[in-house]
Amino acid sequence: MSSRTGRAYLAKTTLEVMEVGQYVNPRGETVAITAEMAACNAGSACFEPETLTEMRDEVLRTPAPFTETAFQLENETTLEGAWSPAADATTGRIGVLNFASAKNPGGGFLGGSQAQEESLARSSALYASLNLFHKQYYETHRRLRSAFYSDRMIYSPACPVFRDDAGSFLKSSYQVDFLTSAAPNAGAIQKNEPVHVSEIPQVFMARMDKTLALFAAQGCQTLVLGAWGCGVFRNSPDLVARLFSEFLQSGGPYFGRFKQIRFSVLDRSEEKPILRAFTNYFARSSV
Repeated sequence: MSSRTGRAYLAKTTLEVMEVGQYVNPRGETVAITAEMAACNAGSACFEPETLTEMRDEVLRTPAPFTETAFQLENETTLEGAWSPAADATTGRIGVLNFASAKNPGGGFLGGSQAQEESLARSSALYASLNLFHKQYYETHRRLRSAFYSDRMIYSPACPVFRDDAGSFLKSSYQVDFLTSAAPNAGAIQKNEPVHVSEIPQVFMARMDKTLALFAAQGCQTLVLGAWGCGVFRNSPDLVARLFSEFLQSGGPYFGRFKQIRFSVLDRSEEKPILRAFTNYFARSSV
């Protein structure tokens, strides 16, 4: 869906799907998602930084369940990356990182904005889960004076996904666990907090650590990650790729804690600088 107006219309119809708990697929069949939505919302939680630190310590005290972690790097959207393992019954529980807005649930998806979070919100029941934590997550971040935001995270388990990237309804829905976490807004920090720019890598490292710990604690075997915070937040793709590599590759604290990890790094530019940054750390399976 290329136009802002068209995407806003899709967002409106997504709200309608969540309200009635069903949609009509391309075959004309009614697909119910009421039970899946109810289970997702009931299991959703907003985690405070202190809780996540304790969780991280507990996760890292336990032996890694796998002897190795398989990596894939694809030039694709997050939805494409999530669909592939979802179609494979051997992948286990799938965790998808939502590159979140710290201040608005779903980012600007209601107005037709186009970024990773907006795509996920248009295509799933994620928005309903996020809205459960308006005060604890979004209002808290709005009160903060710093674009570093915080390590608070929202976890939305087994959330139904019912659209593809084009906005078409799927024949049947599938479920993934969404983890919603905001990267530091490097662009805003550079503009408004320049004396703290040097702190970005350390803050990002701590947030990524907690993110991976939460996925592991929830029992995810497969993760769909990507260029977190490398769009409008203007974080360095090399920094993000390097930090993921240090945590996940052999010798890192999360190596073997996931069966497979797929990096969905969408880069439509001619020189592909974001994709190339990830290629420097992870074997590229396709471009």
